[in-house]
Amino acid sequence: MRILQSRAIALALTAALSLSACAGRSGVRGDTPYVARDVGTLYSAAKTRLDQGTYKEAAALFDEVERQHPYSVWARRAQLMSSFSYYLDRDYTQSIQSATRFLTVHPGNRDAPYAYYLIALGYYEQIQDVTRDQKITRQALDSLGELTRRYPTSRYAADARLKVDLVNDHLAGKEMEVGRFYATRGQWLAASMRFRNVVEQYQTTTHTPEALMRLVESYLALGVSEEAQKAAAVLGRNYAGSIWYQRSFKLMQDHPAQQLAAVTPGAQAVPPGLPGARAASLPGDSGTGTTNPSAPRASDAAAGAPSAPTSGPATTVPGNTAPVPTTTPN
Repeated sequence: MRILQSRAIALALTAALSLSACAGRSGVRGDTPYVARDVGTLYSAAKTRLDQGTYKEAAALFDEVERQHPYSVWARRAQLMSSFSYYLDRDYTQSIQSATRFLTVHPGNRDAPYAYYLIALGYYEQIQDVTRDQKITRQALDSLGELTRRYPTSRYAADARLKVDLVNDHLAGKEMEVGRFYATRGQWLAASMRFRNVVEQYQTTTHTPEALMRLVESYLALGVSEEAQKAAAVLGRNYAGSIWYQRSFKLMQDHPAQQLAAVTPGAQAVPPGLPGARAASLPGDSGTGTTNPSAPRASDAAAGAPSAPTSGPATTVPGNTAPVPTTTPN
C-alpha cells in the first residue's frame, strides 16, 4: 500500500512539473507574457507606452528588451529607460535596482552619471518628515555625494549639490526635533549634544540660530555659565537681528548666576561680560530657523523629473520636459 501511495505521489509531481513546463513554453513568465519580438519592435513599443504616460507598462517592456535581447546594444539603453520609467511611476525601489544593475554591468559607460543621478533621486523622493527615521535621508545624502564626487562637472552635479543642501537642512531639523524632545524632559546634557551637532555639522543650514539659542538654554540649565556665554556671543555676532538672539539675551539677563552688563538686543558686537568668546564664521540669519516637518522634494530644487541621457534625437515625455532618447544607443 505504501509503495502504491509513493508511486501516486511521484506521478502527481511529474504531471505538475509537465504542466509548469508547458506553461513556460506557452509564453507566461511572471506577470509579463513572453512574446518573442525583434528588438526594434519591442523597444519602440516601450517608448510608445512611455510617451502615453503608462509608465509601469513602459518599464515592463524595457525590461523585456533586456530579457529577450541581453547582448543587444539596445539592452544597455533599455536598462536606463526602465529605471527612468519606474521613477516616473514612483516605484523608486525598482528604479534604484535597475540603475544599480546598469552600473554593475556598465560601470564606465558615458551614461553612468545619469544612473547615479537616478539612484540618488530614488532615495531623495522617499525622504520622510523629521519625526520619522532618517535612514533613507542619509542614503540620499550618500548617493548625491557619490555623484558629485565621481562626476563633479556632469550636467547632474549642480542639481545634486543643491539637493545636498536641502538634505543637510532636513537632517539638521531631525537633530533639532530630538534635542527639543530631550529639553522638554529636562535631559539637558542629551539635548545640548544634539544642538551642538547642528552648530558643528550643519552650520550652513537654517537651524543654526535656534540651535545656538537652545545651547544657551541648555548650558544655563546645566550650570555651565561660561559655555552659555560663549554660545550667546556667537549668536550675537552672527545673528544679531534674529529672534533667537533676543531670546538668548533675555535668558542670560534673567539668569540669577549672571552678572552681565546691560546688552542691547541686536548689537553687532560681542556683548560685554563675555570674556574669551569667539564668533564662529557662520552664514547670515535666514529666518527663525524653525523645523519644517515636510521632506524636501525634487520640486524644491527646481529640477522636476530627471532627464534621460541625451544621445540621439529626443521627444518629450508627458508631464516632463526632459529629453528621452528614441534611437539606437551608441
